Amino acid sequence: MSTAAVTDKRPSTLRAASLPKWTPWAIAAGSVALGIGISAAAGLSSKIQWGLIAAVLFVLGTYGIAARVEGRRQAKDRVATSFVWVAFVVAVIPLVSLIWVTIARGVKVLDVYFLTHSMGVVADTEPGGGIYHAIIGSLEQVGLATAIGAPIGVLTAIYLVEYGRGRLAKAVTFFVDVMTGIPSIVAGLFILSLMLIFEMQPFGFAGSLALAILMMPVVVRSTEEMLKLVPNELREASLALGVPKWRTILKVVLPTSIGGITTGIMLAVARIAGETAPVLLLVFGNPFINNNPFEGAQASLPLYIYQQFANSAGSGAAYDRAWAASLTLIAFVMILNLVARGIARWKAPKTGR
Repeated sequence: MSTAAVTDKRPSTLRAASLPKWTPWAIAAGSVALGIGISAAAGLSSKIQWGLIAAVLFVLGTYGIAARVEGRRQAKDRVATSFVWVAFVVAVIPLVSLIWVTIARGVKVLDVYFLTHSMGVVADTEPGGGIYHAIIGSLEQVGLATAIGAPIGVLTAIYLVEYGRGRLAKAVTFFVDVMTGIPSIVAGLFILSLMLIFEMQPFGFAGSLALAILMMPVVVRSTEEMLKLVPNELREASLALGVPKWRTILKVVLPTSIGGITTGIMLAVARIAGETAPVLLLVFGNPFINNNPFEGAQASLPLYIYQQFANSAGSGAAYDRAWAASLTLIAFVMILNLVARGIARWKAPKTGR
């Protein structure tokens, strides 16, 4: 037999050993068990400490096992992946815990009666009452804020992308960036100062103005990014046919990016739906039903939740109403996000095979 034939039958040294696919799960289970054992032996009672110890053991165990079997280079890659998984779990656990606690405590009084009645003559420390007045207030205030903030935000973004040049565009961009980081209480104080100048009493539309101020920079930024994604070839083709620029924007640019623009508006609506500080200053709260946002104090869901916690005086009924209102608000925001995703998919360009 020749030397070449013997050499061909030798196993290749370039093929490295690899761990089975179930190895990360096994390491994670072992890390959790070992972390609980170490925590129990050390007398640690906090579950957060248990989780941190298990996470450290998971990363160290992944590196040790991978380095021994696959080599240090592949071990470093697996350690980076394990850090990503640990960060994901750390981010998800509080979210799941929040939703679980809200559902568990919110379903106690969440029924048709709760959704269709107001507090009326029911005191905060007494059982009964509902959030109908707060739902009406939130819908009207957020709706008016959207009617004000969304068109202004979209038109501002169109100006910045399609027309904006020179110092004015730079100034607008700068102020949009500044407004993005403004605390909500500052927007409320701004509207409150105007109300004090004109000697006006709290009313729902004042809260809508503050919410619109918070909404506009979010809409501007999201719309601006969507408009930038429209290919310039579409604009150039329309302009080459002699179509005016304003008509090109209206008939070509906006329809192409309408899905992303709508999604950005919905996300901005979801963002302002949970604001409490400006509503507390400007709307003031009202236990009775007020369908007119332009006259008299109104309620809203975030303000209702705050007042039930603040004025409960240890009452279990007030706490239950606050948790039920929180669950309703979460459901409202979740529905808005689902609607935004649905519109984005519906308006997304269809690619043929």
